[in-house]
Amino acid sequence: MGDHLAGAVRRLRLRAGLTQEALAERSGVSVSTIRGVETGKRRNPQLASVRQLAAALDLRPTELDELLAAAAGTAEPSAVPVPRQLPAPPRPFVGREDELGRLDAVARAGSGTAGTVVVSAIAGAGGVGKSWLVLHWAHRNADRFPDGQLFVDLRGFSPDSDPMEPAVAVRGFLDALGVEPGRIPVAAHAQAALLRSLVADKSMLLVLDNAADTAQVTPLLPGGSTCTVVVTSRNRLSGLVTGHGAHHLSVDTLTDTEARTLLAARLGTARIEAEPAAVDELVGRCGGFPLALSIVAGRAHTDPHLSLTELADDLRDGALDVLDDADPAASLPAVLSLSHRALSDDEAEVFGLLAIAPGPGIRLAAAVSLTGRGRSRTRALLRRLEQASLIGKDASGRYRMHDLIRRYAATAHHLADGTRTAALRRVLDFYTHTAHAADRLLEFHREPIELAAPVPGCHPQALSDIPAAMDWFEAEHQNLLAAQHAAAAHALHSTAWQLAWTLNNFHYRRGHRHDQLAVWRLAVDSARRLPDPGAQILTHRLLGRAHVVLGHHEEAIEALNEALALSEQQDDPALQAQAHYTLASIWPDGRRALEHARRALHLYQGLDQPIAEANARNAVGWYAARVGEYDTGREHCQAALALFEDHQDVDGQAQTLDSLGYIDHHSGRHHDAVRHYRQAISLYRDLDNAYETADTLDRLGHPHTSLGDTDQALAVWREALELYRQQGREQEAEQVEQQLDALGEQGIPGGAR
Repeated sequence: MGDHLAGAVRRLRLRAGLTQEALAERSGVSVSTIRGVETGKRRNPQLASVRQLAAALDLRPTELDELLAAAAGTAEPSAVPVPRQLPAPPRPFVGREDELGRLDAVARAGSGTAGTVVVSAIAGAGGVGKSWLVLHWAHRNADRFPDGQLFVDLRGFSPDSDPMEPAVAVRGFLDALGVEPGRIPVAAHAQAALLRSLVADKSMLLVLDNAADTAQVTPLLPGGSTCTVVVTSRNRLSGLVTGHGAHHLSVDTLTDTEARTLLAARLGTARIEAEPAAVDELVGRCGGFPLALSIVAGRAHTDPHLSLTELADDLRDGALDVLDDADPAASLPAVLSLSHRALSDDEAEVFGLLAIAPGPGIRLAAAVSLTGRGRSRTRALLRRLEQASLIGKDASGRYRMHDLIRRYAATAHHLADGTRTAALRRVLDFYTHTAHAADRLLEFHREPIELAAPVPGCHPQALSDIPAAMDWFEAEHQNLLAAQHAAAAHALHSTAWQLAWTLNNFHYRRGHRHDQLAVWRLAVDSARRLPDPGAQILTHRLLGRAHVVLGHHEEAIEALNEALALSEQQDDPALQAQAHYTLASIWPDGRRALEHARRALHLYQGLDQPIAEANARNAVGWYAARVGEYDTGREHCQAALALFEDHQDVDGQAQTLDSLGYIDHHSGRHHDAVRHYRQAISLYRDLDNAYETADTLDRLGHPHTSLGDTDQALAVWREALELYRQQGREQEAEQVEQQLDALGEQGIPGGAR
């Protein structure tokens, strides 16, 4: 009798979400009495106390009768033991504090909610640790469910059987609840109804692991409000969320710190600390995938003579081979194959195509060209892969695939050579043509390159203005770099150098100097493989310019002299003028720089290219000023500015205003210098050109100091310093710090300048 009463009071209190102290305060029964009843030490409480507890717990009449009967000794305790079906908790278990907290919050919020069963639907890729998370949480919270815990593996994704029929799971639960075989109805729906009756008003946990879909889960859901159900599946189970109010929880990979902790728990701290570089590589190549980390740890544990460095080398050479095993439960390819085989033919093909898409992720606009299926169909297929937890979608709308899943997809789904080649061509054309259009928005006066028409099925993205173009370049930068490498690797050499051309302005405005150098090196290599002298000249010239910006003097001279020699062989004055124009920028000797600028101007004057002529005039003006010829410099720059204004070239206007600011400052016209510099900065900001904005802000500080405007000088130098740091321009940043120090900024911390 005492055990039955103890269980009933505890179950009802927990359902109400009350501590023993809270129940005592609400009922007027002492904490010691409540504690004694729940532990079974107080076997004969006064019926008045029991009624007080019942009133405080707001019991239904049937519950009150049951409680009074238990207190009076008339209730017979069940001969069936309370079901405790949870498998052993995972060892070791690391991380997941956020997910555990969310499960706790859902369980607390739903406790006792009238008419609502608390359901948590946990989704994630195979091997990501869904079952580990649930079992750890369930064992940690077992005391919340005094009437028992039921568990079933629904085998939704099993290597050796089909998904379990719901009726089989229901029958297993009925057996666990002690129902005699003769009392079990024949019809499946009647068995499910009996299960709901038996668990009604009980505080129980049901763990439905490895579900295939919502239809498999629905017959197992309790009908009352006192049970908690946790479902795991590789599918998102959207029907469970919309139809039954389930709380969705997506399980992602472990952090690097958590991954190291897992390896240390399996292999010991000493072994981890002995090979830190190897551990870093293992963690990086497993990408936080718990199953992959466990397989790696298992191999190292079973072979103590295998160094972690050797294991990392094996993983680098063939990750999927290392992570494979004869035991399907310990094989990542086997686990992923179960999700793969559940896909339709269209879904499986798109899964394979995503593996060849360049870059770390892909947006819908690019995916439409990759798949060649149209926007609506592509969106639907991506949504299905996302629901299957084979890809994820981040806050920016980019679809991402874990590196190990990508490797699996690249080998598991056979794509015909023609299908693969056509898809790659479409997506590379998408990036090339969209980037070309974006670059034209940034500088429409720039002489365009000629692109072949997009291949059938490619749909470049339309962009509206300069901010949209810069935003697109920012968002797709890594994909564009990867696209160039993919083009070169597949001998699409025209695409490779054209992508470098489309990125030139963006890299310049954002100060991505090292990326600029990398793309032009690859562009030069691709252009060499083409019978196209114009491409070879252009790529060498812009490679030289990339070296100039990084201060690589000798490399710049070599590349630019090659461009000049090739242009002279072609007897093309325009190409020669471009080479001279760029050569002017590399000479520390101002006289030689001025000579190249004048030769460029002379050539352009005979070509009817007013923007190019204006650029050359500005260059002559700048280099004349650098050798002290300020009147000559001002004359050329003013002529250049007039040309740029006539042709509405905003970038050229900004550059020339900056030149005039320099000339004004060095010829003592400091107010004019400030005015010209500020006009240039305003235009550069309109163009979203952070690189030149930083340089002009730096130069603006000098006329301010000459005029005694110390506060203004400090303000613009602080802003320039911040931009230089963002762009990784350490030499320029150090120079500005020295200028700030000279104005008495020594007491300001470097990060605040």
